[in-house]
Amino acid sequence: MRVRRITFAALVVAAGLSLTACQNGDDGAAASDPSSASSASAASSAGGGSGSGGTDQDSGKESGTGSDGKGTADPAGSGSGSGSGDNGTAPKCTTDGLEITAQDGFIDGDPDGSVVVALKNGSGADCVISGFAGVDLKTNAGDISATRKGEPGDPYTLKNGKEIDFYVSYPLNETGGSGVRITGLVVTPPNETKSVTLAWPGNSSLPVTDGSGSSVLVGPIGSAGQGG
Repeated sequence: MRVRRITFAALVVAAGLSLTACQNGDDGAAASDPSSASSASAASSAGGGSGSGGTDQDSGKESGTGSDGKGTADPAGSGSGSGSGDNGTAPKCTTDGLEITAQDGFIDGDPDGSVVVALKNGSGADCVISGFAGVDLKTNAGDISATRKGEPGDPYTLKNGKEIDFYVSYPLNETGGSGVRITGLVVTPPNETKSVTLAWPGNSSLPVTDGSGSSVLVGPIGSAGQGG
């Protein structure tokens, strides 16, 4: 019996030692297993990152809305679309932007003489012109202002490099006398105050009249054809 008791006691001690060893082994394995620690750390980090990530995304959306102009006015965009230089209306033609020339337009059989005045747009950009030009004949007896004849047309956009014409008519000197000698032609484009003086290309003189004869007349812009 004594031998058995000793053996049993030894078995109990051995079992206890084995159980202790197993527990220590499990704890050591858990401590030495980096994947377990990494998994726990990753789970913790993921929870914190999700919260901050949501804030960053919301902040990013707000920042994006402000930067691309969605939901807010874009002054630069609206300005470029409605500026005076981009509203579809060209500026008026000016004396300095026009090349003004004149040539004889008389046709045999006509009762009056005629001069065609051409206005060519040399400004580098389109411009708008309409109405009547001012016309004066310089003579040895003083200046004679032309009288308007006809109805002005609608405003006309004169393309850069193109021309538009009008006529000047005057009575022919058929009296055989020297008449009134014409020395020059003064043209003032519509709505301008600056004039251009040209050489007179028509007959050299006008008949001397008592005022009852034909007068010098000017037609509206475009009355002698138009270019472009």
